[in-house]
Amino acid sequence: MSEDEIEASRAPLIDHLIELRGRLIRAMIAVVIAFIACFFFANQIYNILLLPYVWAVGSVEEAKLIYTAPQEFFLTQLKVALFGALFIAFPVIAIEIYKFVAPGLYKNERSAFTPYLIATPILFAIGAAMVIFGLMPLAMRFFLSFQQLGGDGQASIELLPKVNEYLSLIMALILAFGLVFQLPVVLTLLARIGIVSSEMLKRQRRYAVVIAFVAAAILTPPDIISQFGLAIPTLLLYEISIVAVRVVERNRRTAATDDEEESESGAE
Repeated sequence: MSEDEIEASRAPLIDHLIELRGRLIRAMIAVVIAFIACFFFANQIYNILLLPYVWAVGSVEEAKLIYTAPQEFFLTQLKVALFGALFIAFPVIAIEIYKFVAPGLYKNERSAFTPYLIATPILFAIGAAMVIFGLMPLAMRFFLSFQQLGGDGQASIELLPKVNEYLSLIMALILAFGLVFQLPVVLTLLARIGIVSSEMLKRQRRYAVVIAFVAAAILTPPDIISQFGLAIPTLLLYEISIVAVRVVERNRRTAATDDEEESESGAE
């Protein structure tokens, strides 16, 4: 390759890097703005995340948490603000990524990619809602059942969660469920590019069961409620993914048939 050809190929690369920098800056600005807004409402957001614990103990008056370091709750509020900022700014981040890669896609590929941009945050929100309204209250009741009231020669053992540890627990569960709920999106995308098929997914179902329970054991606390609470929805999503992949395959066959008919009519 000559020096002129190298220089000609370098210019578009620099343009792409400049565009990437601009889109990263816009995404970071969105995260910073969302972080500032969420920090002002960090207490309110944290109280929403506390609802499962409140429901488990029975009332707000009985829900008590502690922090053992002066800066602990402040750092917890920063984590809450960052968590909320990433969730709120995700649509902006996704759009910037899409705008960066869209020029390299065909028109039909761009139209096919758009539904996934919409489905991803919706599925993540459904997974988070399942944690807050379903799994976490059950898990907290399970943990509270180990309390010891005391008396009759027994010491009193009471659960007093630390604010940062409770936040870490519920954030880990929300992230785990949010990622797992992206399974239909990932598998249908892989089906579109021909890596997986519905028949292959059906054949690998028994391995999916094992992987689902192993992932649940790794991503959730070491209690059976949390592990089954993640594994069962994962398997249901796997079955939904098989149906979604089958729809993708049917649409692909229909499009191929239409193209053949158009080419035959053009040849006539």
